[in-house]
Amino acid sequence: MQKITLDGLVAYLKEQGFVFQGSEIYGGLANAWDYGPLGVELKRNIKDAWWKKFVRENKYNVGLDSAILMNKEVWVASGHIGSFSDPLVDCKKCHSRYRADKLIEDFTHGQITGDGMSNDELTKFINDNKIVCPTCGALDYTSIRQFNLMFKTHMGVIEDAKTEVYLRPETAQGIFVNFKNVQRTTRRKLPFGVGQIGKSFRNEITPGNFIFRTREFEQMELEFFCKPGTEIDWFSYWRNYCMGFLKSIGVDGDKLRFRDHDKKELSFYSNATTDIEFEFPWGFGELWGIASRTNYDLNAHMTHSKESLEYLDPEDNTKYIPYVVEPSVGVERMLLSVLFSAYDEETDQNGQTRTVLRLHPALAPYKVAVLPLIKKNHAEKANEIFELYSSYFQTTYDETANIGKRYRREDAIGTPFCVTVDDNTLAEGTVTVRDRDTMEQISLKIEDVIPYVLGKLKF
Repeated sequence: MQKITLDGLVAYLKEQGFVFQGSEIYGGLANAWDYGPLGVELKRNIKDAWWKKFVRENKYNVGLDSAILMNKEVWVASGHIGSFSDPLVDCKKCHSRYRADKLIEDFTHGQITGDGMSNDELTKFINDNKIVCPTCGALDYTSIRQFNLMFKTHMGVIEDAKTEVYLRPETAQGIFVNFKNVQRTTRRKLPFGVGQIGKSFRNEITPGNFIFRTREFEQMELEFFCKPGTEIDWFSYWRNYCMGFLKSIGVDGDKLRFRDHDKKELSFYSNATTDIEFEFPWGFGELWGIASRTNYDLNAHMTHSKESLEYLDPEDNTKYIPYVVEPSVGVERMLLSVLFSAYDEETDQNGQTRTVLRLHPALAPYKVAVLPLIKKNHAEKANEIFELYSSYFQTTYDETANIGKRYRREDAIGTPFCVTVDDNTLAEGTVTVRDRDTMEQISLKIEDVIPYVLGKLKF
């Protein structure tokens, strides 16, 4: 499989209509991206695949869609207003700004992340290892200061402290504050989980690597509530469940690894955390975080709100605050890992290069391309077939250029099946179905294509 660089992928995605620079006609906005006709379908399919596996098909879990704007006290209780910050340093020579922990992570190629280090420990590591400014090469930084990542705005017409609200930096708190509502209305017994997909916002100091780290992003999060003492078993369960899901949707297993956090890295409220990392062109980066968060979140909200979030266990009639296991993944990072796993270039016996996006059929923006062999002879029938298939799965239609060029176009955007309409279609009601990966062709009745394709969409 031919590898592609990050710059190559960015150019490819823009050319094909997956991702565009945000506000491009006005010179763009740094770290803002728009998802084009193919990108929006791919993102939607990734989210649908996650929802299917983690909510719809899982007997333990239900869904939620909580508000982006929440009462300010939510973020006071969760600790985000007081401590949700990154360690910021500036180069005194060129005035470039960096996250101190990110300097260490890049210098050690991900072997040391800087997580859990104090400001003094970060400073000592940078100085001892002579980690120079990536921009100018100087080793002359300002003292580390903490920079809060929350986006602040105001609700209403008067801007003062009473009207301050924040764009949520994560979707998890919306689940925690609705724990009792969900448990009461669904009559769920522990263990059970609540899944959510939604936008989050973080005023990152040094966003970068295309859509890997952005200020506006989507999360797919599950908060799994369980009885204290069972959380490590459930942590192990979800750790393996997430890895299995990634492989099932086509993420390259050879580029995936678990990275367990050691005791020094663990957040003070966590008793186990693992990152699933993917090997991107710039090295391994966090794709999915699975954390056992104990009862910290529910306890913090119960203490701050004075509302009981205890659970009455019907088995022994005891009350306790549930423990939580949280698998959290960014949609954009998963999209990147899928694309880097799927992109391929082949050279045939004639020296011709074929670009193929080997997406799992369930993720492909279009499942089927309907192609009339000769426009003037077959377009009318082809349009009828397009309308038929579109009610079952995402379908596209193309009647320009010769059939070989149209096959190549569909290969390059990941369409798994091309359906060619020809004279046999008009005479016998059959079409030719071409497989993207093998390029093999079979003849099927028009109506038989529907169950054939639907059968390929399972993972």
